[in-house]
Amino acid sequence: MIIDTAVTPEDLLPNIHSFWGLSAQKIDLIRKDYDFAAGAPVYTVDGRYTSRSWTEWTLGFAFGSSLLQYDAAGDESFLHPAVKSIDEKMKDYLTHTGVHDHGFNVVSTFGNLLRLLTEERQGIDPAARPYYETALRCSGATQASRWTALPDGGGYIYSFNGPHSLFADTIRSLRSLAVAHKLGHTLLGENDTHISLYHRIVHHVYATSKYNVYFGEGRDGYDIWGRTAHESIFNLNDGNYRCPSSQQGFSPFTTWTRGLAWIISGAAEQLEYAEIVPSSDYPEGIKPDDYRAMLERTARAVCDFYIDYTTADGIPFWDTGAPELHKLGDYRQTVSDPHNPHEPVDSSAAAIAAQGLMRLGRYLQRWGDVTSGSRYFQAGLTALRTLMNEPYLSTESGHQGLLLHAVYHRPNGWDHIPEGRSVPCGESCMWGDYHIREAVLYTQRLAEGGRELRFDTVGGNQS
Repeated sequence: MIIDTAVTPEDLLPNIHSFWGLSAQKIDLIRKDYDFAAGAPVYTVDGRYTSRSWTEWTLGFAFGSSLLQYDAAGDESFLHPAVKSIDEKMKDYLTHTGVHDHGFNVVSTFGNLLRLLTEERQGIDPAARPYYETALRCSGATQASRWTALPDGGGYIYSFNGPHSLFADTIRSLRSLAVAHKLGHTLLGENDTHISLYHRIVHHVYATSKYNVYFGEGRDGYDIWGRTAHESIFNLNDGNYRCPSSQQGFSPFTTWTRGLAWIISGAAEQLEYAEIVPSSDYPEGIKPDDYRAMLERTARAVCDFYIDYTTADGIPFWDTGAPELHKLGDYRQTVSDPHNPHEPVDSSAAAIAAQGLMRLGRYLQRWGDVTSGSRYFQAGLTALRTLMNEPYLSTESGHQGLLLHAVYHRPNGWDHIPEGRSVPCGESCMWGDYHIREAVLYTQRLAEGGRELRFDTVGGNQS
C-alpha cells in the first residue's frame, strides 16, 4: 500500500457531502423494493439485494445504515422508519443465544439509538432510554454467555460453529459486552455467580491475540508479523489449542482479509474503551498496562500486515493467499483493479479496516507516538478516499448497493459473477455498505470538529 501522507479529513468533505446524497438514494431503494419477509438483505445479485439463509447477522446493518444517514445529514425521514423497524424486527435478537454477532446486529441498532439519545439529537424520544439500555444489557450478557473456558483461566466467546471455535470476527462484536459493561451490567451464572463482562472482554482479546494473530515468532512455517487465522480450533476434552482453520478464507495458513479487518477495527475499539475502564475492573492478575500493551501490539501487527499486503490504493484482495494472485504480479505496488480476471478484491474488508486504521492512529497520537499514529491514520484515510470514488462507489441509479466489489463467501461460491466475467465483481454487501457509512461519518466528524464517533459514549456510568 502506498500511503498518502498529505490527504486530510477536510480534503474529503466535498466527497463526504455527495456521498450522503448517494447513500440516501440507496436506502430509499431498499426501503421501497426489498421484502424483509424474505430474510435480511445480505448481498446483491445484479444490483438487487437478496437474502442468504445462514444467520440473519446483517439485519442490524440494514436498519443501522438509516440511523447513520440520519446522524450525518439530520433528515428525520430516515430516523423514524428505522426506529419502527428496529422495534418490530430486532427484539428477538437481543437474546439470540446462537450467534457471536450481537455487536453487529444490536449495537448497530439499539446502540446507535442510545448514542444519538446521549448526544441529545432531535427526534429521539428520551423516554425510550430505559428500553434501549435494557436491550443493550440483554444483548451484551447473552453474547458473553457463549463462553468456552480455557485451562489457563481465560477463555473466549465461541462462534456459531460451536464451543470449539474461536473466530477472528468476534473481537469486533465485543462492543456489545463493552456497552453493557459501561451501563453497569453483570452476567449472572449458576448460584448467582457474578461474572464481569469486562473480564470476558479481556480474556477474549488475549485469546484472539494468542491464537488468531501471528507475530513472526516461529509458531508455524507461515508465521509472518500480523498474519491472521480466521478460526482457531480447540479440543474441548482438555481445552488445548489444536490448529488454525478458515470458513471463508482460502486456507488455514493464509489470511482472509475480512477476518483481518475485523481484528483491525475490533482491537482499535477495545484500545479506546480501555482508556476509560478503571483498573479495579480488570481480572485478578492482569495489569491494565500489560493488557493495553498486548492489545496495542496486536493492533499494530494486523495493521502492518494490512498495509504490507494490500494494493497501492488500499483495497485488499479477498485472501492474501488466493491461488491466482501470482498472475497479477506485484499487486501491492499497483492500483487495485476490481475487474481483473484472476481474483476478486473485497471492498468490504477495506471499509472495515479503514476505520480501524484511523482509530489506532489517533489512539497512538494521544499516547505520544505521533509518527506511528500518523502512518496508520493516513493509511486508513487513503483507503477510505479510494472507496469514496468510482469504481467502488455505486453511482448507478438502479443499483441498491452503495459500495461495489465486495465478497461474501468465495469458497462456497455464493458471490455473483456477472456474465462475461471470471470472478465476482460489481456487487455490494450489507456489512460493506454499513461500514463505509460508519467510516465516512467518523471522518466527517473529525473534519468538522464534531464529537468523535465512538460506541462507548452511550449513557450510563462506568461500573
